[in-house]
Amino acid sequence: MTEKRVTTAAAAGTPNRRTAAHLGPAGAAGQRPVIPERPRRTVAELFRVDPKTVARWASNGWIGSIRTPGGHRRFRESGVRALLAERTVPAASPTA
Repeated sequence: MTEKRVTTAAAAGTPNRRTAAHLGPAGAAGQRPVIPERPRRTVAELFRVDPKTVARWASNGWIGSIRTPGGHRRFRESGVRALLAERTVPAASPTA
């Protein structure tokens, strides 16, 4: 019987783009601050509009977006919250 060998970079002990040795001097992936981002669909659900409307807002500059390598838009949480605060009206207090 022949033995199956694993010949990945991690098995060989050489660093690749997914190993901690490649991430920097401390080797911790969490050193960079993580900025929460939302896809277009979840932003649309939050505003109760069509996702195409959110894309138009981004094209018009009303909300900032970044593009993924695949060409999809991602919206930063801070920009979404700022637009939400700007566009929403507080509910009137009920009177008895």
